[in-house]
Amino acid sequence: MSRLIRLAAALAVLVVTLAGCAGANAGASSQTLKWGFNLPTSWDPVTSSTGNDINTISLVYASLTQLDEKGTAGPGLAESWTYNADGTAVTFVLRPGLTFTDGTPLDADAVRQSLLRGKTQENSLLKDQLATISDVTADDPTHVTLHLAAPDYQVPNLLAGKTGAIVSPAAFTKDPGAIPTAPVGAGPFKFESFVPESKATLVKNPDYWDAGDVEIERLELTAGTDPTSVIAAVQSGALDVATITGRQVEQAKAAGLEVDVVDSFTVNQVDVHSGLAPLTDRRVVDALKYAVDRQAILDVTNGGIGNVTYQPFPQGYVAYNKALDQAYAYDPAKAKAMLAAAGYAPGSLSLTVTVNSVAQSTAELVQQQLQAVGVNATIKVVPPGSSTWQQEVYLGRKAQFALDGTVGRESPVQNLGVVYGPQGLMNTSKEASPEFLAALDEVRRTPLDDPRYPEVLQNAVKLGVEMSPSFSLGTSPRIAVRNPRVSPLPHFLSQYRWEGVTVAAPGSRA
Repeated sequence: MSRLIRLAAALAVLVVTLAGCAGANAGASSQTLKWGFNLPTSWDPVTSSTGNDINTISLVYASLTQLDEKGTAGPGLAESWTYNADGTAVTFVLRPGLTFTDGTPLDADAVRQSLLRGKTQENSLLKDQLATISDVTADDPTHVTLHLAAPDYQVPNLLAGKTGAIVSPAAFTKDPGAIPTAPVGAGPFKFESFVPESKATLVKNPDYWDAGDVEIERLELTAGTDPTSVIAAVQSGALDVATITGRQVEQAKAAGLEVDVVDSFTVNQVDVHSGLAPLTDRRVVDALKYAVDRQAILDVTNGGIGNVTYQPFPQGYVAYNKALDQAYAYDPAKAKAMLAAAGYAPGSLSLTVTVNSVAQSTAELVQQQLQAVGVNATIKVVPPGSSTWQQEVYLGRKAQFALDGTVGRESPVQNLGVVYGPQGLMNTSKEASPEFLAALDEVRRTPLDDPRYPEVLQNAVKLGVEMSPSFSLGTSPRIAVRNPRVSPLPHFLSQYRWEGVTVAAPGSRA
């Protein structure tokens, strides 16, 4: 072969190679997704302070287990687990060859160090959740055993979210203060850059255990989009996916955009502090439960999307107790009679409705409903910011009647503890009956595959609802508006998930 022919052949190969690279790059660039959502309170699961953070924390971390569409725990970093005979220890079997995005091995000892950090770090917000674990041992590189303080079959659920998100020991040993803004995990995406209060950029982690189901190559997370302009932002391509309210659904569809309504664990509720007068009288508290028109709230504030509920779980979930379907059905006449029996004439009782500024319209509607049964209600608006709300409601416990909501937890027992437990953030009264606490213990002692489990769990839910001065209002599905070039979002109760989501080229449809 002459030198000229060899040169021509080489050039032909080069052209084909470059063309292939160009095609690959084009495909990769089309798999960039721009998501408008809240940034987490911290990128460190140990110091993250809200349940909503699981939606973003899970981008960069993987947990030992994960929940399926119905909220049942399944394999994650661990491919299986086994309890000992009395339920006081559970051994997780890790997938072989796992690594963190810093290249260090994710083995049993890494899991041990990460979980113990959550138990012992001074500023850890996971201590209560991990209290059920007395010790962790690495039996060999792929077997890690959690030794429990008492029988607890909720652990696989518990570890499916932030509580079981595994952080690289090499990273937190080197600089624990860096993790809240520079996370190192083993999730579907790797951290690339971060501008606090503004934007985070992540790229696909090729070593993620389920990388084959992740099509998105680059995810740009943008915070602070004005709700009034979010539809225009998606229509223009500034965002690909964002969250909207039910009142915006028709506007989004009229703009030619797609809308996904995804059932979730989120339930709106009222936190009632029964230690603050006049709510020290249980007759007053129960009257308020009948005075609130839950369906009207859903219709006015969320376009009718969601379901009225009297418990902190959605229909179809294992914890949902059908016997509570009409527990405190709207009955203003009954509310008036109960207030009269407590000695309050119309207009003689006053209370303050505390609300975050984003839900002020809900507070105004509730104010009208309370006034209709003779209760004078004053609205106190708390500025945006989780720390402000915590100081006013959760920690300061200054609110009589706070419009709140639970985003749920991976373990139903954990969620019941948050809402009704004696130390639960949303239980501003800090009271819990012995019967309720005993029922929670029974749930923990019942294996998840025991035929009695649903009945035992639902009994605890019933006791919590009937005991608590606080009360649920309605479910709040996740409503996402997306550009037609993004494929439909998967439906998981627990959080936003991105497996199987694809992004077509601009101007195309998924």
